Amino acid sequence: MFTTESAKDPLRKSVGLPLLVLALGQLVISLDYNIVYVALPDIGAGLGFSDHDLQWVVSAYVVATGGFLLLGGRAADLLGRRRMFVVAALLYAGSSLVGGLAQTPGVLVAVRAVQGIGGSLLFPATLSLITTLYDEGPERNRALAVWGAAGAGGLCFGSLLGGVLVEAYGWPSVFFVNVPVAGALAVAGWLLFPADGPWDRSRHFDVAGALTATGGITLLVFLLVQAPAEGWDTPAALVSTVLSVCLLTLFAVVERRSRDPLVPARLFAHRGLLAAMGVTALFSATFSSVPYFLTLYFQTVHGYRAVATGLAFLVPAVVVAVGTQAGERAVSAFGMRRMLVGGMTLGAAGAAALGLALTSDGSYPSLLPGIVLLGLGQGAAWTGMWIAASAGVAPGDQGVASGMASTTLQVGGAVGLAVLVALAGGVGQNASGPGLLDGIRTAVFAIAGGIGCGALALLAPRRATSTSP
Repeated sequence: MFTTESAKDPLRKSVGLPLLVLALGQLVISLDYNIVYVALPDIGAGLGFSDHDLQWVVSAYVVATGGFLLLGGRAADLLGRRRMFVVAALLYAGSSLVGGLAQTPGVLVAVRAVQGIGGSLLFPATLSLITTLYDEGPERNRALAVWGAAGAGGLCFGSLLGGVLVEAYGWPSVFFVNVPVAGALAVAGWLLFPADGPWDRSRHFDVAGALTATGGITLLVFLLVQAPAEGWDTPAALVSTVLSVCLLTLFAVVERRSRDPLVPARLFAHRGLLAAMGVTALFSATFSSVPYFLTLYFQTVHGYRAVATGLAFLVPAVVVAVGTQAGERAVSAFGMRRMLVGGMTLGAAGAAALGLALTSDGSYPSLLPGIVLLGLGQGAAWTGMWIAASAGVAPGDQGVASGMASTTLQVGGAVGLAVLVALAGGVGQNASGPGLLDGIRTAVFAIAGGIGCGALALLAPRRATSTSP
C-alpha cells in the first residue's frame, strides 16, 4: 500500500486548489455519463447506428464502469491514489479524442467502454483522495459537499452542455470537449496531490479476486442493461446469467482463501458502509433515473430541441448543487441519519409533485415546485451517503470502500432504470402518443414511492453503532 500521511500536513495549507481539481474530476465523470443523451439522434444518423444498437453508446459506459469499480478502488489503495488519478484522466483524454474522430459504430462503442474503465479508476481514486486528505468530521464533510455538488450537478449540467455543443459543433464535440479538460486534470493532479509513498511489499494485489469480481460484475451489469430490452430468455441473457453467477461464486471462494483479498472481509462487518451501499443503490435507481424520463418528456412529448432540453436541466443542476451544501450543514446540525431521512423525504415529495405536473399541455414553470424539492433532496442525499460510506473506514481501505459503494451505485442504476422502463410500459427514445406520457408519469410516481420507502427504512429501529449513518 502507498501512504500519503507524510505529505498531508503541508497540503492542508492550500486545500482549495486540490479540492477544485478533485471536484472537476468528479464533474468529468458525471458529464461523461449523460452528455451523450441529447447527442444520440445525431450520433445515430452520423455513424449509421441501428435503433437497437444506439443504446450501447450509453450502456457501454455503464457496463464498463460498473464492472471495474472494485478493481479501481483496490488499485487506488495499493498502486497509489495520485497515480491512478493521473492514469484515469489520461485514459479519458485519449479515448475522448478517438471518440470524436470515430467513423464507425463499433469504434464509438469501444471508446465509451474505455471511458467507462477510466471512470471506474477515477471515481474511487478521487473519493479516496478526499477521504485521506481531509480528516473525518466537518473538514471532510465540507470537502465531500463540494465534490458532491460537482458530481450531482454534472448529471444535469451534462444535458445542457451536450445540447449546446451538438447544436453548435455537431456530435463529435461532446467527445472533444473532454480532451483538454481531462489532460489538464492529469497535469494538475500530478502537481498538486501528495506523492505516493513507498510501496508496502507485504501487501499483494489479489489478481484472482480482481479478475473474477470484474468479470462477474461486468456480466451482471450487462445482463441488467440488455435483458429488459431483448428478453430474459435470449441466449445472451442466459449465458451472461450463468457466467456471472459462476464468476461471483468463484470470487467469494477466492476471497475466503486469499491472504490479502480484493475486498477484506472486515468491510462486510462495517454496518455503516453496508447501509451506505444500500442508500447508493436506491439513490441511483430512483433519483438518477429522473433525467432519463424528463428527457423523454421534454423532447418527445413537448418537442424540445437539444439546446432547449439542456436549458430545461439548468434549474435542476443549480438546485442539486445547493442541496449538496445544505446536506453538509444538516449533517453537523442534525446528524447523518436524520439528514438522510429528511433529504429522501424531500425528494419523495418532489417526485410526487413532479409526476402530478407532467401533462400534455403543462408548462415548464408548473414543473418547478417538484424539481426544486426533488433537487434539494437529491443533493442532500448525495453528499450524505458518501460521508456515511467513508466514516470509520481505515485509510488503507478507503479506495476499496468507495469502490464497493460506487459499484452498488452503478448496479442499482442499471436495475432501477430497467425496472422503471418495464413498469412504464417499455417507453423509449422512439415511443410516442398518450401511452408515452402515461408511462413517464408512472415511472416518476414509482420513483417517489421508492425514495419514500428508503426514508422509512432509515427510520426503522436499529441498534446504535458508531459507524451507522
